Amino acid sequence: MSQKGKQRDTSSKKGKYLDRRKFLAASGALAGTGVLTGCLNGQDGEPENGDGTDGNETDGDGMDDGETGDGDEEPERGTVAYLENKYPGLEILSPQPENAQAGAREVYNNQFITPREDHFIRNHYFSPDVAAEDWTLTLVMGDEEMEMSMEEIRNDYSTETVTHTMQCSGNGRSYFEPGVSGNQWHYGAVGNAQWTGTPLSDVLEDAGADTSDGMWLRATGGDNPEGEDFFTRSIPMSKVMDDCLLAYEMNGEPMSMEHGFPLRILVPGWYGCNNVKWLDEIEVMDTMVFGPDWEARPEPYTEAGQEYDGSGQRTHTHWQQYSYRIVPQRDERAIHYESIDTFDTRDQMETDEIRNVYMYDQMVKSTIGTPGEDVTVSPNDDGMIEVFGVAWAGDDSVDTVEVSPDGGENWQEAEIVADDREGPYSWTMFRYMWEADPGDYTLVSRATDEQGRTQPREIADQEEGLRGIEGDLYPWDKGGYGMNAYMPHRVEVTVEEA
Repeated sequence: MSQKGKQRDTSSKKGKYLDRRKFLAASGALAGTGVLTGCLNGQDGEPENGDGTDGNETDGDGMDDGETGDGDEEPERGTVAYLENKYPGLEILSPQPENAQAGAREVYNNQFITPREDHFIRNHYFSPDVAAEDWTLTLVMGDEEMEMSMEEIRNDYSTETVTHTMQCSGNGRSYFEPGVSGNQWHYGAVGNAQWTGTPLSDVLEDAGADTSDGMWLRATGGDNPEGEDFFTRSIPMSKVMDDCLLAYEMNGEPMSMEHGFPLRILVPGWYGCNNVKWLDEIEVMDTMVFGPDWEARPEPYTEAGQEYDGSGQRTHTHWQQYSYRIVPQRDERAIHYESIDTFDTRDQMETDEIRNVYMYDQMVKSTIGTPGEDVTVSPNDDGMIEVFGVAWAGDDSVDTVEVSPDGGENWQEAEIVADDREGPYSWTMFRYMWEADPGDYTLVSRATDEQGRTQPREIADQEEGLRGIEGDLYPWDKGGYGMNAYMPHRVEVTVEEA
């Protein structure tokens, strides 16, 4: 692991889950089969459509555009009706670009693997409607370029499957007060899915790329309309070589177009913004995307570590340097850096060397699935009420989960009922059997990761100007990023007589 990565070795932990699943795609080992998607409710793991389609000349979900499974005409793409038909478990926030979140807490109740129709969608631009055989990925290394087809990516390298809890870095944005702009996610911009693809390390090693410590990989999506910023993220090479994939399947099937068909980069354990969709270009670099070469015009740009006044038209730098940063003042602009020394988001908050934290490794978080919000429940025959939910911690493991029925005054440890069952980057499921008298209650959960870091209680006042978690306070941020405080996720419940 690079010194610029996390200060611990995760390679053996990762290998425990990935080595046993590694095989040559050319052998046809996956042909006509689905990746196991077993979960607590006994799901049998069959692909959702079961037709073994490869996504070519379709929208990636095994159906031709304009048709539904029963032959009825499908609503027009780019409409709310289209998304509601295709993703019935989601609350639609916008149809163009497509943005949608889990519409009910129960989606986290007993589904270890989130079905595609229940998995949130976060897009910056309207998803491109493309065929896999027409898609290529360009690798740039200095003055050299090489182009790969989807067939080459799938068949010329080994294949791995990773179970990853994908979470939008703005998940929980709606709880910030005063409010912030952007999609008003509550608890629903997170899902746990199995992603299959080609290890990026295989491709870069085969190409003879410089993968040494301190190098970076630029990942750019092909979804930007003319005149708009490219969606570009810089991923540290240490992470790329450790576990990143060129992903083309989700839960054993080609991804739908809204989830990035035909290709996205999969960055296990990190916030969704790093998992660039419709990936069409990657570049080996010795810095992040930074400076005048990546701006539409160079001036006025200042030296490393200095603020850029934002007056130049932006191109590749916007989503890496301006956005997805912790910025505690509305009139403040994030300071740009060529490189940073830690990719652990919580560690960044605790150093003075980074003024505006980058959203990389996910911080520890939990969500109660049942009981749902504002419901009345009665005890079972044994006098108990089951509280069920999920917890995750990015590159780290979840150590413990606690539940409080009184808004955080008193805590009891919950039982872990699915712990890393599909690998180190998937969420953990927890259960707490609660003996409650009739009355009104505020249920909350809080998780602690393997480094002993626990979710804070609430979001700080804007006036505090915090740049990181301090005590029990999460920093107010004008982008609404990274929020993992437990009180905003509280569940109000009424218990009635048995």
